[in-house]
Amino acid sequence: MPPDQGPEFSRPLALGMVREGGRHLSLTATPAECAALAARFGILALDGLSAELHLTMEPEGTVRAKGRVAACLTQACIVTLEPVPQAVDEPVAFRLLPPGREPQDGPDDIDEIECPDGTADLGEAVAEQLALALDPYPRAPGAELPDEATDRSADAFAALSALRRN
Repeated sequence: MPPDQGPEFSRPLALGMVREGGRHLSLTATPAECAALAARFGILALDGLSAELHLTMEPEGTVRAKGRVAACLTQACIVTLEPVPQAVDEPVAFRLLPPGREPQDGPDDIDEIECPDGTADLGEAVAEQLALALDPYPRAPGAELPDEATDRSADAFAALSALRRN
């Protein structure tokens, strides 16, 4: 997203609004928000995006979000450029960090989102989770890569390997 523009799908929530018993939220993107996200992600269409999140307080003011993200979208086939309709239904989990709290960078840690002003944008967090769930190589049924794309003899590492044997 351009630095001078806000998120396309913004749903701000003050971390203090999550009480000890937790909070359940349902988020749904409008058609205009879906169109803006489709343009941002470079996909043909985003027909719907929704999320069900359960937020719970953790020690030291962090908030854990756990739930599901669902979307109906269309991407272009990487071989034929034909539209490829897809459905996303993914579990998500992330942690919202209060002001002054640094994220942990361990490989097994869940995603942590800094909230320097004490407000989390759950819509943007859901949009980022959708971006991670997109198929990086969508293919239309029956679409095959051309032979030159799968020919390993043209591979640079194959050429290096041949030099090594000599």
